[in-house]
Amino acid sequence: MRIDLYQRAEPEGHLSYLAVPEGKVIPEEVINTEWADVARGMELNDQQANSTYAIDEAEQQINNKGYAITGLNKLA
Repeated sequence: MRIDLYQRAEPEGHLSYLAVPEGKVIPEEVINTEWADVARGMELNDQQANSTYAIDEAEQQINNKGYAITGLNKLA
């Protein structure tokens, strides 16, 4: 799938990531946080999303919510 990728700083030096379908606007429920643009129009599969960005089941999250995000349990 082709996505636009954003990141934000979390406590203790961790980063969380937000993936949205390419060209889509960041959803309203997550826009109140400072997201920095990382990449536009990149190819990302579920395995890469999980291993590189700690995003579990990215494709399913995008299908359900319109975006995929790093799980809080992955930041610890």
